[in-house]
Amino acid sequence: MRGSILFMAGRADGYEKYLESLEQWHRAGWRVTAADWRGQAGSGRLGNDPYTGHIDDFSIWVEDLAALWSDWKAATPAPHVLAGHSMGGHVSLRTLAERKVDPAAAFFTAPMLGLYGQPLPYAAMHEVAKWMCKLGDPRRPAWKWSDDPHELPAGRTALLTHDPDRYADEGWWRHERPELIMGPGSWGWLERAYASMRGLYEPGVLERVTEPVLVLSALHDKLVSAKKTAECAARMPHCELIEYGPECYHEILREDDAVRDRAMVSIAQFLDRVAPAA
Repeated sequence: MRGSILFMAGRADGYEKYLESLEQWHRAGWRVTAADWRGQAGSGRLGNDPYTGHIDDFSIWVEDLAALWSDWKAATPAPHVLAGHSMGGHVSLRTLAERKVDPAAAFFTAPMLGLYGQPLPYAAMHEVAKWMCKLGDPRRPAWKWSDDPHELPAGRTALLTHDPDRYADEGWWRHERPELIMGPGSWGWLERAYASMRGLYEPGVLERVTEPVLVLSALHDKLVSAKKTAECAARMPHCELIEYGPECYHEILREDDAVRDRAMVSIAQFLDRVAPAA
């Protein structure tokens, strides 16, 4: 056995979207595990409707991951690797920075270390989100989704991937497993996201991450900030950053083969260097 990978998906994701990558790592000899975050995909909802994603505080997810990691590590072969995409990358990195997990290495794709296109400084945007939570139910949607929650919004593929077949795969899973359907985040989720990201920006936090880390980032990402990703990566002592150009959108592991294959090779080479087979 090559070792073990724990993969945590992004906001509104289910692990089913990443079966192609999970299976590829498994064929390479890894013991692979993935889980849904509390309150999304097949793990129920925490808001006041069946589709809006909500969390009272990101620390809930941090503690969930820490508990999962402890049980999972005890039952799986070393070396142990933590991986995550987007919000999953953010929560995984925060849990690592808080020293509540101890992987041999970690890799993150398009981690949510900043949001794209912020018109004001993060402190100001955080205050706006706080006010919106006070003005109404913090569990209400923070942005518009689709008139039919069962249908993927028009134009969304231009935010995620150049590959129409991989994008269509998400729709197939939503049809086969309606419990996976999730729409926008709540104002409460957004306010807590700002709080959690700003916590990572504090001096000394990311510097505590001394494990080898690989970050894959898309410069043309329209969901998370590639600039903030680069800033955060530079603060981790042993972090490698790989950036992709206009050929890549947010879902790097679900991109066209030309991009995805490069990403998978980069991950494999990184793990061979820093987390060789026990």
